[in-house]
Amino acid sequence: MTDLVLSESLAAARTRLADALNAAGRPADAARLLAVSKTKPAALIREAWHLGQREFGENYVQEALDKQAELAELEPIVWHFIGPLQSNKTRDVAEHFAWVHSVDREKIARRLNDQRPEALGPLDICLQVNISDETSKSGVSLEALPALAEAVQAMPRLRLRGLMAIPAPAEGPEDAQRAPFARLREALEALRERFPEAPLDTLSMGMTADLEVAVLEGATLVRLGTAIFGERSARE
Repeated sequence: MTDLVLSESLAAARTRLADALNAAGRPADAARLLAVSKTKPAALIREAWHLGQREFGENYVQEALDKQAELAELEPIVWHFIGPLQSNKTRDVAEHFAWVHSVDREKIARRLNDQRPEALGPLDICLQVNISDETSKSGVSLEALPALAEAVQAMPRLRLRGLMAIPAPAEGPEDAQRAPFARLREALEALRERFPEAPLDTLSMGMTADLEVAVLEGATLVRLGTAIFGERSARE
């Protein structure tokens, strides 16, 4: 991808988000773009940063660490870990990321809490919900969500910010596409009532194919990869 193409695609993604927010009757700053940079080279992330993008999402720990080392001089830059997280990778994530979107069980949360350097401040956490009940996907069930949220809320080096989901693709009318996003929004509203002291302000939902319907249902952080950086490598 050339610099010119990236500048155009990033501008188009920003316009698309702005249009979606306007159509939903929401403020222009109610949601922001998370540039999903997994499998993309550090040079491309650097260019996006120079174009004003500050938040980047990575799925693979070692790949992300290599990029972070190469881009260490870029400040401010905010790294989000958005992929499945194994126990043997929690220390690296706790030490090198500002956000984790994929916490779906207490064991992982506990390790992140215990391994988070106190000097870095709390690690921002989104709980991943298996909103479409797919056996092939990670995520806590809606039924088990309150207990996991309560456990994370009690961990001093974690800050519970909200929920993340990757719904199953929906065909047909817009209502069918919106339904899982609506369930996630309702789940966050229920957690806000249960934990009024928690800064539960984040709905990480919506990707290149479904940004508009996610924004209609309250997305505050939209994860765009293909729309910004183009098609990904064969690794996925």
